[in-house]
Amino acid sequence: MSKNGTWWSSDEILDGERALRPYAADNNMLRHNVVLFPSTAEKFGSQGELIKEIARYIHKYVDLGDQWERLVSYYVLFTWVYDSFNEVPYLRIKGDYGTGKTRFLQIVGSVCYKPIFANGASTVSPLFHMLDIFRGTLIVDEADFRFSDETAEIAKIFNNGNVRGMPVLRAQVTRERDFNPRVFQVFGPKIVAMRGDYADDALESRFLTLRSRKKKIRDDVPINLPPLYTEEALTLRNKLLAYRLDGEKQYAPIRELENSNLTYRENQILIPLLSVIEDKKERAQLGKLIAEIIRTDNPSADPG
Repeated sequence: MSKNGTWWSSDEILDGERALRPYAADNNMLRHNVVLFPSTAEKFGSQGELIKEIARYIHKYVDLGDQWERLVSYYVLFTWVYDSFNEVPYLRIKGDYGTGKTRFLQIVGSVCYKPIFANGASTVSPLFHMLDIFRGTLIVDEADFRFSDETAEIAKIFNNGNVRGMPVLRAQVTRERDFNPRVFQVFGPKIVAMRGDYADDALESRFLTLRSRKKKIRDDVPINLPPLYTEEALTLRNKLLAYRLDGEKQYAPIRELENSNLTYRENQILIPLLSVIEDKKERAQLGKLIAEIIRTDNPSADPG
């Protein structure tokens, strides 16, 4: 909790007649690092300094170009304040096996807001529950999903999850045989790795896509992740928590950032991400990059 720039922790928070308490440390999801949290709030300096720290961390373990490092760093930052917006873009890395997709998810996902790690071997039902409970960032490896029913279920999460107020309804029958539909909130940022595309063009339009290709990796990128990376990620999550708790930072979509060469849907995913970038020069440069990514990934889209 924070007030006037001061943070403190508590074993519980009173909400009316309810007492809100954190999950126990031995919870199965926490014990197996399926969901990651900060441990405290640490001072972070300016937004620019925080972005540089995130970019250095990504650069240390993942071989991306400079512009992509900066863009992904801002996406990480965006996940910590995404609930200031009513629409969110998704981030995707796409390519064949052996192109670094899983490493990308491990490193980038570990510094996002309440990352929920899953893969294509997971059943979809737990994803609905975890998104509804934690309201964090869904990280999905091998998100192609081999079977059509699984694809349809994950598509519900992705199709409904980028706009606030579009929950997924799933059937539930009580012991008394009454029909009582369960509402699952799935809104929030998502980062996925996959080899192909989804058949639904509307779903495809929700992603900013980095194409990963087989290449010689930089010599300074470790082949195997050292244990140290988890400590580095925790430090960054702690600083990002302080960033989220900073009451002076209020974000809202900046309509003036609309790109006339992009469609309504494309601007819908462009504007929220750009709106968190404080440096106007950086915002303009990354705005051009995002527009180029969108146009490249959607070559048949009509401008305007």
